[in-house]
Amino acid sequence: MLYDVAIIGTGPAGLAAALTLKLHNKEIVWFGSAAGSDKVGKSEKIANYPGVPMVSGAELNEKFRAQAEEMGLEMTEKKVTNIADLGDKYMLLADNEMFEARTVLLATGVAVAKGMENEDRLLGNGVSYCATCDGFLYKEKTVAVYCTDSRMEHDIKYLEEIAAKVYVYTNFGYSSDSPKVEILDKPIKKLDGAMKADSIELSDGRKIDVDGVFILRPSIAPTTLFSGLEIEGAHIVVDKNQETNYKGCYAAGDCTGRPYQIAKAVGEGNIAAHAIVERLGEMDKKEQ
Repeated sequence: MLYDVAIIGTGPAGLAAALTLKLHNKEIVWFGSAAGSDKVGKSEKIANYPGVPMVSGAELNEKFRAQAEEMGLEMTEKKVTNIADLGDKYMLLADNEMFEARTVLLATGVAVAKGMENEDRLLGNGVSYCATCDGFLYKEKTVAVYCTDSRMEHDIKYLEEIAAKVYVYTNFGYSSDSPKVEILDKPIKKLDGAMKADSIELSDGRKIDVDGVFILRPSIAPTTLFSGLEIEGAHIVVDKNQETNYKGCYAAGDCTGRPYQIAKAVGEGNIAAHAIVERLGEMDKKEQ
């Protein structure tokens, strides 16, 4: 199916855009966590969001979720790991499944994690961001897992089932009874290998030989997600319509820069949605 819009991110910017696009009867595929924004959810109190005085992040997330449900919006928790521009449409790879959309909205938040040394160079060559996509390549082999999101524990369990040996580092106290698993007490700081990742180096200098590395984070750097995307620092560059340097690809929310405010994210999501509606109208005219 060719969707009108693919939205990546279920935080305030993604929700605002999805609501507006739904009202305009656009076919949407919406990727993200059903729980909404982890950043919003962890906020103790939010006092500057108009119309919702002094609310906790958890309460506001619940209001967002309920509104999306009431509007009939559906989302998929498949993780998008790659976007490609095909000229008249975009291709998105999510958990080993291909999706196509005429336009794309990036509402991914800020990828706060600093990449490991050699991560970009070895991505796709022994380094993967998706266990369910690439895990089968490492059946009965030795892998290392670096995970910073407890919601991805099932990915670690999957690798435990198929690999011969799994070295695991998490920042949330993961444990396992499997004799194949070794929990690392120091984080991975470097990946090594000439043409393919073949070892990891921990922060204490210890080196471990592996056949592959799985890096499981809640967000991916924009330039890793979409090669050629123009960024400035850690942020995606957009124009007044929230459009990126790729025609038909937009960005909104924290990923476009400060201030990291919910009101700003909602406003940008709405601007992007209206720009997308206009863009789709122009595309329809050309096809007639």
